[in-house]
Order: sequence, then structure tokens, then C-alpha cells
Amino acid sequence: MTTWTMKTDPSDRAAPAAPPEGAAGSSLQELIEATLHIPYPFRSHPHEDRAAAGVDAWLRRWRLTDDPAVADMIERTRPARLAAYNGPAWDTEVLQLMADQIAYQFVFDDRAEELGAQGPDRLLPMVCESVGILRDDQPPSTPLGAALADLYRRVQRRCTPAQAARWAWHSREYVHGLLYEAAVQSRAVPPGIGMCASIRALIAGVEPFYPLCEAAQSRELAPEELHHPAVRRLARLSADAAVWIPDLFSAVKEHRAGGVINIALAYQRAHGCSLARAVTLAAQRINATVDEFERLYRSVEPELSPAAVGYVDGMAGWIRGCYYWSRTVPRYADTGVTPGHP
Repeated sequence: MTTWTMKTDPSDRAAPAAPPEGAAGSSLQELIEATLHIPYPFRSHPHEDRAAAGVDAWLRRWRLTDDPAVADMIERTRPARLAAYNGPAWDTEVLQLMADQIAYQFVFDDRAEELGAQGPDRLLPMVCESVGILRDDQPPSTPLGAALADLYRRVQRRCTPAQAARWAWHSREYVHGLLYEAAVQSRAVPPGIGMCASIRALIAGVEPFYPLCEAAQSRELAPEELHHPAVRRLARLSADAAVWIPDLFSAVKEHRAGGVINIALAYQRAHGCSLARAVTLAAQRINATVDEFERLYRSVEPELSPAAVGYVDGMAGWIRGCYYWSRTVPRYADTGVTPGHP
């Protein structure tokens, strides 16, 4: 397997500060950082600031930050930082495309959550517009739709037709998943761990980025590599780990907002335990998921081409990036002041 070692290049900036020795557990964030075992060193793209300026301009172009609340959300979520942490070696075109798409999904997700709280049917116009753009090339009718259509055009320019088709399919699955989330939010009985994990996989929004990871390689993957059972399993494991990590850091915020699709909150409901204990249990599941990813990757790497290795490295980058981003993003600042003990 590719060895993950620190390299002396512009992407290897200082990692976010670790908790002081002996302080693990004094806050929920320190408990998370002490419990999670992420085997990848910190790296960041040297052009993060340029990507952040590009995100701001792109959002203004499509009028997505006309609402001050949306502009504030973008400031607190730092989409370009997440892209830079995920892909420290991507070319600048892919970096900007991914940063813009992350920003779009943050805006779309918050809007869907707001509407879905009023009932799943309130989401239907958003869902239908998005599906129409992604499946039928229909013209957009809202600023969010116009932004999505622009992303799709850029993906089609950068990717092969097969890669663009996979991007569109995964993006439709993400949109449909938000309907599942709204339906669950409206139920009197919250979902168990299994259902929560299934819906979280749909709304994670990670897998739409994997065709772009492939497009960043020297060539398109051969079908026998792309659809290899081990590669498909690696995609599932990495997407789950990548989205469950932010769930740990966002559990305080989600609990206060009444959210239910969060892996840590699902463990808390299932075990009737404190949030700190639930976070520990969920972190242990993430560790097992990352361990399985690493073992499987080591076993299959000799069979993979250099392009396929780069593709899977892109999946691992999402695990790494989501971890370091979650530790520093202002959106999850409450985790740092919440007690990390029962």
C-alpha cells in the first residue's frame, strides 16, 4: 500500500494543534481526538486561500450568499479548507471545482434541512429541479439550480462522459437521500443505528466527488478496476468513515437542533448513555472502518494500476481531510467547550 509519510513540500503545513498530554477527555473534542485513530498525516493544498476566494466569487455569481445567514454559514464551514485538506496535490482546476461543489452542498443541505423540517413534501420542488438538471439537462429555475447546472457543465468539461455520468448519478442519489432524511425527521420514533447509517450514507455527499478523484488521474480507470469488488468496498468504507468523523464533532450542534441522522446520536439513543460515551462508541466503529479500509487496500494494491492507486488514495484523502477539517472548523466550535466525560 502507498506509505503515508510526511513530505517536505508546500502542502505539509503545521497540523492543527493536538490536545495537551493528559488532557484527553476534558472536552468532547479532546475525547474525540484521543479516541480516533487516523493513520494519515496532516496535509493541505498550498492554494487554499486562492480556492477560498474562488468559492466566494462563485457563490456571489449565483447569488447564493445574498442571504447574510448563508454567507455566515460559509464563513463558519470553510469549504475551500475541506477541499484543500482532502486533496493537497490536486491540480488547481480540480481543487476549485471540488471547493465550489462542497460549498454548493453545504448551502443545499442547510436549505433542505430547513424545508424538510416542515415536511418531506416541502422538499419536492428542490429535488425535482435537481433531478431534472442532472438527468434530463433541464434548465434551472432557481439560483441553487443555476449553480448546480454550472457545476455539471464544468464536470462534463473536465471528466470523460463515463465519469460525468457517474458524478450525476451519485449527485442524484445524494438529492434523493435528503427526502429520506426529511421523512425520518418527521417520524415520532427516531431511527436506530442501522437505519441512521443507511440514510447517512445517502446524504453524506462524499461519493459524488469520487469521479473527480478519478478525473485527476492520468487516465480513466478500466471497468474491471472501477467495479472490482474490493474497490467498491473501499469506496463504501471511505465514504462512511469520512462522514461519520464530522458527525462526532457536530453531535452537540445536531442534538441542540433536534437532528437525528448523526451516528453519535444514534449510538446515544440505542444505548441510553451520555453523549461522551456515545461518541466513544461511534469513534470505535470509525476506527474499525478505517482499519478495514487499510487492510483491504494493502491486499488489493498489487493488482491496481497507478491510476487506480491514485483513485483510492483520493478516497483516503477524504478520511484524512474530514478529520483535520472537523477539528478546526468554526461550525463545530461548541465541541471544544462541551465536557468530554459522562
